[in-house]
Amino acid sequence: MSLGTLLWLLTILLCGAFLVISWKVKDTASSSFSNYAIGGKSFPMYLIFFTQFATIMGVGNFVGHAGKGYSVGLPWMAFILGEQGSKIIFALFFAGLAGRFTYNTFPEMVDDLITRDRITRALGGILASMIMIAWVGGQGKAFGNIFNIVTGANPIPIILFFSGVFILYTTLGGIYSVVWTDLLQGVLVVLFGTAFYIYAFSPVNWSMAELGGRLAEIGKAELWTMGSGNTLELITKFVTGCVGILVAQIYWQRCFSAKDGKTARNGLLYSGIIAIIMVMLTALIGMVILTLNQGLKPDDAMPWFMLNYVPVGISAMIFVLILAAGMSSADSNLNSASILIVNDLIKPFNKEATDVQLVKYAKGLTIVIGIFAALAAIYASSIIDLFSRAYAMAGGGLVPLLLVGLLWKERTNEAFEMGKKNSKVTPWGARVGIVTGSVLTQVTALGPNRMLIALVISAVLIVVVSGFTRNKNKIEEGEAV
Repeated sequence: MSLGTLLWLLTILLCGAFLVISWKVKDTASSSFSNYAIGGKSFPMYLIFFTQFATIMGVGNFVGHAGKGYSVGLPWMAFILGEQGSKIIFALFFAGLAGRFTYNTFPEMVDDLITRDRITRALGGILASMIMIAWVGGQGKAFGNIFNIVTGANPIPIILFFSGVFILYTTLGGIYSVVWTDLLQGVLVVLFGTAFYIYAFSPVNWSMAELGGRLAEIGKAELWTMGSGNTLELITKFVTGCVGILVAQIYWQRCFSAKDGKTARNGLLYSGIIAIIMVMLTALIGMVILTLNQGLKPDDAMPWFMLNYVPVGISAMIFVLILAAGMSSADSNLNSASILIVNDLIKPFNKEATDVQLVKYAKGLTIVIGIFAALAAIYASSIIDLFSRAYAMAGGGLVPLLLVGLLWKERTNEAFEMGKKNSKVTPWGARVGIVTGSVLTQVTALGPNRMLIALVISAVLIVVVSGFTRNKNKIEEGEAV
């Protein structure tokens, strides 16, 4: 049996399993918007762990990061440390807090505890959803690349096919579909991922010293160093990877859906530790592939490795690994994006909407966003580029607001409680900070360190503008009361 035929059989089998799972949970998910968004805050440790882990290990972590390892080398580890290490930071400092609450989204939490401003909430929903939409598109793009190289199929129909599958099963069961399919997908990623890494380093005899030597032999010794005189650039890569994750709805949403704070923290902490190891290994495999073939496009490195270097059985195993990871990441981000838009753009401006209507809105938006993400995947230049820009915009706008809002308290001795604002940040301070931070991350004239500049300026503006508008805000709050 050819590899192409085997890939299609495995695809049909796994997609069928995902659809069956979603069909079984659809009634429970649709019973209320809270169920559809956070599972009624009922998920135990094993579901939180596997849904966090499976979501983290998307196609970008097996194809996109291998491509960056292939083209950038060790300096890319700084971005990985930021992107993946941020899950550990999130688990240690934010997950326990989030696990105490029953918010549906991260912007809703910011609105309730920090700003009390629906305009800020809407801006937060838009920015946070950009990360989710970009990730959905990234999964489809990677599947298109793999099938194009292995089977010769046009990548556009492949992207549309996979997008259609995860749109369907995510629409059916909301977060319930996501966590239960993630359980299956996460187990597959752990088992096949371990076997894959053992095999993939065999060309360099499982030796990092030999990998460095072979890179030097092909004239790529610079990829085996972190570089000199580029410390600030490495810090920027780390921060860019880190800040986008800290405002990613998928992680907040899992914490809100965990049965308690301890479950939320431990689920993300353990999954984050495993993920950071696996993603760094993936980037190293990209460098291994470079020693075998120096004429590839970065995103084609992993598919080429599957087709030309490993036996058909191992290639099939790698494909199942990538398929499970990609579908998990796609469904999680698709669900999170639709929940963000309903909860933070529609609900605050339509307070009369019923639970039934909100669930219908979420299902409809799941379809619309999925189609939009598929089109983005078709036209994006690369997998990583598709969401690194979204990371920067969302992180630059929302991370300063989150940190300043939580640290700059009105009543320093009081813990944050649902329904009780306890921050000196004002609506205008939040609005100015969000817009300025997100825009500055895209101003290329600021140079390669524009993310750091955006974060600092946004934080300063939040404090300064809030200081000037605090009295006005207090008057307005008094009048509202």
